[in-house]
Amino acid sequence: MTVPATPAEPAAPVPSADLWKPVLTRAGVALVFGAVTIFWTQPSVLVLGGAGGLYLVATGLALLWSVRKTGFSRVELPGRLLAAGPSIMTGAGVALLFLPEDLMFGVFAAVALTVVGAVELYVGIRYRRHPLGRDWAISGVIGVGTAVALPFFISLGAHALLGVAGGGAIISGVLWILAGLTLRYDARAVSAKAVN
Repeated sequence: MTVPATPAEPAAPVPSADLWKPVLTRAGVALVFGAVTIFWTQPSVLVLGGAGGLYLVATGLALLWSVRKTGFSRVELPGRLLAAGPSIMTGAGVALLFLPEDLMFGVFAAVALTVVGAVELYVGIRYRRHPLGRDWAISGVIGVGTAVALPFFISLGAHALLGVAGGGAIISGVLWILAGLTLRYDARAVSAKAVN
């Protein structure tokens, strides 16, 4: 029996040297949101909508900023996907700012995290050789996992929802801070070689 041929892995584009900036911004947003969820012991529904909405908006904007830096063109499928997910996330965040309810947070945040997570998982697996390939794949699993868990905590209220979302944010924030620092170090090494 012969093994079926697999298509060659597509070549990963060369990202911008300052890709680390939006990556570290995303990490900072996630870690700040995670800290808020830990230290705010009795959050109201308004805190849930405000903090959760701002987290989704800020993360979506950081992701949109990073799309241009990844090296993917906006006309290519990965570029379109990487731009679509954050757009949905930003829209969900804005909606939460105006509809601060447990159910709305559970649904909107779950949908946004699922879309962004699925996109990152797909692009991360498909373009493993990209400097963010493995990080996208891991972040995708974290995002989808958080999204799957959120609906089960809607009935428990704002504190539980913020705890689940904040836990996922902290895990992804640590991942993205490591990725951003690695990208920054690699960019410095490349620029030092270019000077010599």
